Amino acid sequence: MRQRTFLFFMLLILASGLVAQEGVEPDTLQVMDYQNPREYVIADVTVSGIEFIQKEVLVSLSGLKVGKKVTLPGDAVTDVLKKFWAQGLFSDARISATQIRNDSVWLDIYLTEQPRMSRLEIKGIGKSETQDVMEKINLRNGQQVTADIMDNTSRIIREHFIEKGFLNAEVFINLQEDTLRVNMVQMVIDVEKNARVKIDEIYFNGNQAFKPTVLRRKMKDTKKVNINIFKASKLVAETFKEDKKKLVEFYNENGYRDAKVLSDSVSISPKKPNLLDLYINLEEGNRYYFGDVKWIGNTKYPSELLDAVLGIEKGDVFDQKVLDDRLFIDEDAVNGVYLDNGYLFFQLTPVEVSVEDDTIDFEMRIYEGEIAIINNVIIKGNNRTNEHVVRRELRTLPGDKFSKQELIRTVRELANLGHFDPEQIEPNPIPNQSDGSVDIEYKLVERATDQLEVSGGYGAGMLVGTIGIRFSNFAIGRLFDPKAWKPVPSGNGQTFSIRAQTNGRVYQSYNFSFVEPWFGGKKPNSFSLSGYYSKMNRNPYAFYYGGNKDNIKDEYYSVTGVSVGLGRRLSWPDDFFTLYNAFSFQKYKVKDYPGLFLVSNGYFNNFSFTTTIGRNSQTQIIYPRGGSNISLSLQITPPYSLFHPDRDYVNIAPEDKYKWVEYHRWMFKADWYHALVGDLVLMARLHYGYLGHYNDDIGPSPFEGFDLGGDGLSGYNLYGRETIAQRGYPNRSLTPRDPNGNKSGNVYTKYTLELRYPVSLNPSATIFVLSFLEAGNAWYSLEEFNPFRTKRAAGVGVRAFLPMFGLLGIDWGWGFDPYPGSTGISGSQFHFTIGQQF
Repeated sequence: MRQRTFLFFMLLILASGLVAQEGVEPDTLQVMDYQNPREYVIADVTVSGIEFIQKEVLVSLSGLKVGKKVTLPGDAVTDVLKKFWAQGLFSDARISATQIRNDSVWLDIYLTEQPRMSRLEIKGIGKSETQDVMEKINLRNGQQVTADIMDNTSRIIREHFIEKGFLNAEVFINLQEDTLRVNMVQMVIDVEKNARVKIDEIYFNGNQAFKPTVLRRKMKDTKKVNINIFKASKLVAETFKEDKKKLVEFYNENGYRDAKVLSDSVSISPKKPNLLDLYINLEEGNRYYFGDVKWIGNTKYPSELLDAVLGIEKGDVFDQKVLDDRLFIDEDAVNGVYLDNGYLFFQLTPVEVSVEDDTIDFEMRIYEGEIAIINNVIIKGNNRTNEHVVRRELRTLPGDKFSKQELIRTVRELANLGHFDPEQIEPNPIPNQSDGSVDIEYKLVERATDQLEVSGGYGAGMLVGTIGIRFSNFAIGRLFDPKAWKPVPSGNGQTFSIRAQTNGRVYQSYNFSFVEPWFGGKKPNSFSLSGYYSKMNRNPYAFYYGGNKDNIKDEYYSVTGVSVGLGRRLSWPDDFFTLYNAFSFQKYKVKDYPGLFLVSNGYFNNFSFTTTIGRNSQTQIIYPRGGSNISLSLQITPPYSLFHPDRDYVNIAPEDKYKWVEYHRWMFKADWYHALVGDLVLMARLHYGYLGHYNDDIGPSPFEGFDLGGDGLSGYNLYGRETIAQRGYPNRSLTPRDPNGNKSGNVYTKYTLELRYPVSLNPSATIFVLSFLEAGNAWYSLEEFNPFRTKRAAGVGVRAFLPMFGLLGIDWGWGFDPYPGSTGISGSQFHFTIGQQF
């Protein structure tokens, strides 16, 4: 008799089997009758066999829910198994009915996880290469090892070495069972780089306009074997693709706008079987020229003006990049004519209206729109700096018409504050064409600007320690606000610094300074105040002066000084100009201290007035890419000797002759910056200084003058003396001597060319490398001055700006000329710089 009821245990293996409860092997189960499927209600779903994955997640993934109806056998179970196999996480998947009662069924999902990795080993490559590969594949112990993971790992490693020119690199992955841990494997990756694929020769076909040597130079990364150690020969698919684009761009820039690479191929070099020959087939096409340019829709500005701004003449070689730059990109582009005058909604569309033979005629179709008025100016990111400090630098104010030029100028002013990362200042105009207005949002990123100096230096035969601190965003008005000390009052853009130097009993120096850039808060008028005191005892090692070690405290010189100044921004000739005026007073006391000055005893006073006119348009402080910084200053004292024409200054005692020091000192400094390509910057510098006197019988001031040569770090400070760094020569080595044998430079000049390139523009560490050419010299008198008789040097260096320590640098220079007192050329010299530029 045929049974109507079957045994209620069933096996569905893979696509249609149900397996028995956990721990029961499938071959011990009875098979369900597939000819008579039946519908059941799921009473419970369990998961067995897994260790690391949450069971609730797997039940949810299966879609098998308690109370849900399921037909067994049927497609529902098959679909569940397909889901698990698709995950790639399991090496075995089964579903079994552990119990069937009436129309209810109890299901168990049995899964075996893919093995997990207990150890990873890479063979066949060096330690540093292994580290690079490990970072890229990013595999971790305990991670499941699936086929996808192994394929992806192999692909990443091969691509890594292909990028380095090893086109035939092979990767073999071997899984070894971990005998100490269940379901764990050790992954061993064998890498065979094989020989690097190098190019013996690059051949071009179809090139008529340019020689192969010119075309090869335009390919930046695909090079044939040569003596260039900085650019290895290699063939990498991605970089070769980019180099082909560069070839086409080069042709386009020279008028061949239809140029293209038809095909490329490689073959084994017949001369060198271990190298490849690369063949590139080109189609140059015709060379095109600009024809007529017609302006359509311009009512505000005449076509003649727009032609002049465009700067493209009929007959010029066609270059799409030049056209785009002159219309939209350059600072003085055509769109600037409109955008600088409020026409934010201006649109310009260049249209080719005729191409006859080799000439292209254009129509420049313009929609001028209405003038956009600035509505709101939004400042974001100034977490430390008070908003009024930012807003007082804005050139884009509510109610003004929009100006692209003023937007760029505002970015420059904010960058030169020094409180924000200049690389991350983002001006964002938000136009509202419905009412003809625009909101401007400035996104800022604060950076640390306070600096701590703790250093030691060696100079004049002694070791000098320095400690100082500089707050560049100080708020003196909040000194008595307890809540403002975090750790010091800040946010108002003021600068306060204090510094001390000493080596113990020989040398001591203390100074402070304070600068308020907006004195009174309404106009950019600066106020500065500084004070200083220094004292130098006779150096105990300098016995050649005839000093007595027991009398060291009685042989010294000291300087006490104070200076107060006011500066203001000018509006003529333009608002890059500034004028700064300052009054200074210094009191010198010299006691039995010969050799350093023209005098060895006495009290001396120096009251002077300094005026400086300057123009600073450099784009930012730390790494400017454009602009200039030019200044002319004059420091003068009253001509005291003119008030006493009958006094015999030739025979008068030095302590009386120089009791009130008199002089006039002129300084000219000019720095120019120009971006050559990208961030590669050329800096040119010209400095000139002259110390004059009113009375020939008195001569030059004994306390002023110029010390030239070296890194400018003497180890101690001589107030009044201008220390001028010149690389390639020892410190002070280029300072001439006066008729009495004392070093005294009264005229100097210096020329510098630097080529700079940034390694990092990160605000936490701005680093750039440089190479330089430098020449300069100093003379005792103006009659000896010859701007072409200089001491020359060349070298390389590196600069690092760290917010806590300021600008640090090291340079190596080679001096090509001898210096006074030397027997040969200066030769190799190393120089260090802290907190200042050369």
